[in-house]
Amino acid sequence: MKTKVLRIDPEKPQIDFLTEAVNILKNGGLVAFPTDTVYGLGANALDEKALKRLFTIKRRSLAKPIIILVSDSEKIRPLVKEVSPLIKSLTGKFWPGPLTIILEKSQEVSPLLAGGTSSVGVRCPDNEIALTLLKMVGLPVATTSANLSGQPAAVEINQVLADFEGKIDLAIDGGRCTLGIESTVLDLVVAPPLILRPGAIPAREINQFLAARGQGVRVGG
Repeated sequence: MKTKVLRIDPEKPQIDFLTEAVNILKNGGLVAFPTDTVYGLGANALDEKALKRLFTIKRRSLAKPIIILVSDSEKIRPLVKEVSPLIKSLTGKFWPGPLTIILEKSQEVSPLLAGGTSSVGVRCPDNEIALTLLKMVGLPVATTSANLSGQPAAVEINQVLADFEGKIDLAIDGGRCTLGIESTVLDLVVAPPLILRPGAIPAREINQFLAARGQGVRVGG
């Protein structure tokens, strides 16, 4: 299998090109695409076979969770048990953007994505190609960074292809990712909230936001 590469305008994505990516995702395929942080490798989050293939291609341990990307904050409602006022505030402030939030998952989310836990990570990326694709596909898209496990995250399409040429169905070339660093991961399942992975949003910015609402925050790893 040869991986097809589509060059798409990062500011005005060509809908006809993205239609091909949508069809691939809906039919259990894997698509690499740019986000605001790094390139992601996506699969239909509701397709168990596609998810297993995603783990295999990535060489990712089943004990490590994979997040779900959504096109807006309303799309997380079927995926999580509760959308609290705090969650609404955080998504209103930091989405679209490089903040992944860990929440208690609903029954709709495959255990494969939870890594043996009862939670799931969700994010809305600030990238026009990614957002347009997510809106068009109309499904939650399980997305992990488009690199083999343990390797540096890809910020350009050539880095994606170095790992996945011939292994994935489609790669979208949308130029270099704007931020070039992975998202900050904030766990809201625990109390006080815990920053599991420092990333594009500094911990101090999240701390200031939560402190103004009477919440503390811890930084862990």
